[in-house]
Amino acid sequence: MEEDEDDKLEKKLLLMGRSGSGKSSMRSMIFSNYSAFDTRRLGATIDVEHSHLRFLGNMTLNLWDCGGQDVFMDNYFTNQKDHIFKMVQVLIHVFDVESKSINKDIEIFIKALTNLQKYSPGAKIFVLLHKMDLVQIDKREELFTIMMDKLQKISNPYQFKLIGFPTSIWDESLYKAWSQIVCSLIPNMNLLNNNLLKLNQILDSEEIILFEKSTFLVISSTASIQQQNLDSLESTHITPNEELDPKRFAKISSIIKTYKQSITKLRSNFTNLIIRGSKGAHFYIDVLTDNMFIMIVLRDNTGKEGNDSSNQPQHEELLILNNIKSARKWFEKIENSGGV
Repeated sequence: MEEDEDDKLEKKLLLMGRSGSGKSSMRSMIFSNYSAFDTRRLGATIDVEHSHLRFLGNMTLNLWDCGGQDVFMDNYFTNQKDHIFKMVQVLIHVFDVESKSINKDIEIFIKALTNLQKYSPGAKIFVLLHKMDLVQIDKREELFTIMMDKLQKISNPYQFKLIGFPTSIWDESLYKAWSQIVCSLIPNMNLLNNNLLKLNQILDSEEIILFEKSTFLVISSTASIQQQNLDSLESTHITPNEELDPKRFAKISSIIKTYKQSITKLRSNFTNLIIRGSKGAHFYIDVLTDNMFIMIVLRDNTGKEGNDSSNQPQHEELLILNNIKSARKWFEKIENSGGV
């Protein structure tokens, strides 16, 4: 029984694609804090590189970065197919949008689908159309749509529904894609989201965002949950703020990771950060659990009737920090019960 529980908490991810498609670069950026410039010194992956990555404390991402040279690919689909494709939760298949051998790329993809259907029919498949920065801006959406339609038709006989992302190491798209990939493995997102919405109502905040502690990938945000609710309901009272910067998560993550690295050099630990904006908006970043950071964006309440601005900052700061402390118990309980 103990082994079964361990298996549930270890998630096997295959990272596949032809050599040079950018697999190792994205892995290093997401999980090893490489910059886009740093990835230029990475060499080609030899055979399979295994990474055991702790995520949200009790979950392990068992990431298999599969080298894309033909000699290795041939081995995956012949001598090693049961070893490679057994017990896979997620396949991330990377296509280089500038590839000169697209037919060969698709042939490899079909072989991966064939083996997944046999050994891991319940796996989720994410397709990353990578190096999109090399495509003219006005052509990107069309290329993405055409390519994803083609790949989905190829996947239909194997009964896999693809989730696709256009990505580049030079913008927020890679961060967005990997946040959604990893969040697809969290077993009870509804419980997490419901508690986040409750906290948002208590604080009457503009937005609350949860980040995974080591990678600073977004786990959940109230604005995203509300948008999902709007997409699934014909009518609702929820009205997300359309002025929110769609790139804000990646920007925040990059800023905080840089800040954490800076204070680490000073042999100091990051605990919390309070930013007071010039237009009255306030930002609180604090440790929520051993595995999550929380960011609270408060509304600008300055100038509203009945607001006393003389001691507002001190009173607000104490109130927010106390509420985070209280919320910590809720979210720790979710983690400890296996909900996350």
